Amino acid sequence: MSTEFSRRTMLAAGAALAGSAALTAAAAGTAAAAAPSGSGERSPRVKPTVVLVHGGYADSSCWTATIGELQRKGYPVVCGSNPLRGIPTDAPYIASLLDSIAGPVVLVAHSMGGTVITNAAAGKANVKALVYVAAFVPDEGETQGELISKFPGSEVLPVSVPVPYTKADGTTGTEFHLGTNGQAAFAADISAADFRILQATQRPFDADSFTFPTTAAAWRTIPSWGLVAGRDKAIPPACERWMYTRANARRIVEVPTSSHVVMLSHPRIVADLIDEAARTVC
Repeated sequence: MSTEFSRRTMLAAGAALAGSAALTAAAAGTAAAAAPSGSGERSPRVKPTVVLVHGGYADSSCWTATIGELQRKGYPVVCGSNPLRGIPTDAPYIASLLDSIAGPVVLVAHSMGGTVITNAAAGKANVKALVYVAAFVPDEGETQGELISKFPGSEVLPVSVPVPYTKADGTTGTEFHLGTNGQAAFAADISAADFRILQATQRPFDADSFTFPTTAAAWRTIPSWGLVAGRDKAIPPACERWMYTRANARRIVEVPTSSHVVMLSHPRIVADLIDEAARTVC
């Protein structure tokens, strides 16, 4: 092959490529010009942050299985570490956590965490939904002690162990620990091995938590959802249904076979309800 022939061949190929590129660019420009600037296509929806708040006899690890389900759905998740010292301490702490999060929030709580979020979310414009999972939903002026005794069926007190502790001001308080014999009353539908882990990692709660009156009811202004644990022996299922109905919950889901720790035994159902709330409000 001559040098001159090779040069001519390469020049021809380059010209062909340049022409093809020009045609492609022209076509793209035509298509762009043809597409309306406000075509109505929606940008991808930004998912809200899901904030999970645990209750008594638990810590943030109780949400682990639910977190996995939510993250697979694409949600950013934050677990609030509930101090469990009572409304005057717990609600401001969780409120400060909510203030630190940019963008919309779906706020979820289990058990005593329900009382905390009911107080903490009041006036928080970024909280778009409340999801109560086998949780207390008090109204202003109510205490957890009043609510848990409103319906029969709670069996958790006999398996609660009172332990004295020293408060920050030097006075002595009492906190309740879940005893090693507490599985039937608290977590009957998880394995014995999982219960031993829950019992070992628990955060006990101050006995005074049941005496502090609720100062605000966020569910009066923020849409709520509720999940009833059908075999709950901590908060009676009838009490959960009554509280959710009073709060005008958008939807109430019942898991007939679940113990109090429904987020451990039925995490997918819990995550699906949270997802429904998020899709509804965001």
